[in-house]
Amino acid sequence: MPKGQRVLELGCGSGNLLAALQPGFGVGVDLSAAALHSARTQHPHLHWVQADAQALPFDGPFDVIILSDLVNDLWDVQLLLERLQKLCHRRTRIILNTYSRLWQLPLGIAELLGLKRRTLPQNWFTLEDLKNLLRLTDYEAVTSTAEILLPLEIPLVSGLLNGFLAKLPFFNIFALTNFLIARPLRGHMTVAPSVSLVIPARNEAGNIPAIFARVPQLAGDVEFIFVEGHSKDDTYQVIQREMQQHPEIKSTLLKQTGVGKANAVWQGFAAATNDILVILDSDLSVPPEDLSRFYEAIASGKGEFINGTRLVYPMEARAMQTANIVGNKAFSLIFSWLLGQPVKDTLCGTKVLLRHDFELLKQEYALFNKVDPFGDFDLLLGAATLNLKIVDLPVRYRERTYGQTNIQRWRHGLMLARITLAALLTYKFIP
Repeated sequence: MPKGQRVLELGCGSGNLLAALQPGFGVGVDLSAAALHSARTQHPHLHWVQADAQALPFDGPFDVIILSDLVNDLWDVQLLLERLQKLCHRRTRIILNTYSRLWQLPLGIAELLGLKRRTLPQNWFTLEDLKNLLRLTDYEAVTSTAEILLPLEIPLVSGLLNGFLAKLPFFNIFALTNFLIARPLRGHMTVAPSVSLVIPARNEAGNIPAIFARVPQLAGDVEFIFVEGHSKDDTYQVIQREMQQHPEIKSTLLKQTGVGKANAVWQGFAAATNDILVILDSDLSVPPEDLSRFYEAIASGKGEFINGTRLVYPMEARAMQTANIVGNKAFSLIFSWLLGQPVKDTLCGTKVLLRHDFELLKQEYALFNKVDPFGDFDLLLGAATLNLKIVDLPVRYRERTYGQTNIQRWRHGLMLARITLAALLTYKFIP
């Protein structure tokens, strides 16, 4: 979670969790006077309120609202979620957890044997129960994870079970706790957002005129940012010529300072001034006409990171070789599990996000422009780190009509496989 946010925790106890998040403005709510006395003593820089969690005697909005071990005890979870809406803005995240129903019997036996402190009757929600309550109260689940196979500290064994096996398919259904992150459904942005269209271009002279001719008119202000990448043809000169012939389009031309598509994209993002960042590959294998769909998907709030996918519709015969299709499908399966959100095509070049999120994403995710030659994995992992809602948008993938691909299939494939392995180790299995 980015530091400096406005965070509310309901059922905060002694406040250690809230303090550990280092919020810019933090409010903790609890019924226990003794717990809040401890919280005020240990963390005087935060705000502590003694109240029923469902009363909410203050105003928002908050960036993050935490319900840690709270929904297990509430009489009416739906009512609380409804009342929380007034404390949310479009980008608020609700973070909650609950014990898995599979553990109801073992924990009950532990209480009877005196191995666990007795509690009041609990709510034993399934994950689908919680998602249904969120739907009923106008929220949407972004991602969910299962944690903790062994709630006892046993050297080596606990680390193996909780840090590794609990993350694997099949084993995770036996985990003790389900964590869920949700967002409110708030509809369109109130003002039409502006767009920075970032276009990496290397040896693409024959495609440049079509970019100016075919990019659709979007609702907000649009700027083209070309990043020319040491072309062997006259790509740079053609871009200059087209910019002169289309003065009505705000355009910028940059000489790439490094190498690789990722470097070109980050350079373009750094020069962008508008609200939405859009990547358009200059080979035009993804039709520019589809950009209006990407714009609508993010401006309407349907998603916060819009990821093009070429693997839904049939593609043109020579658009992608069989080995590439197989590799892309394998990466999509791994990343869907890794990110906790379905991603059909990790390597489609057309991706869309808010510039504000990219600035946060750079702070939170450290691999940028270092090992991923294309930047697709970096962006997806960064979006997941920020708990952005990732939405796939199907496109018709076309053959090139000019030039040759800059992708070296086997060398780049092995490089992406190494990055995937590193991401699994650091993002999934190491807390």
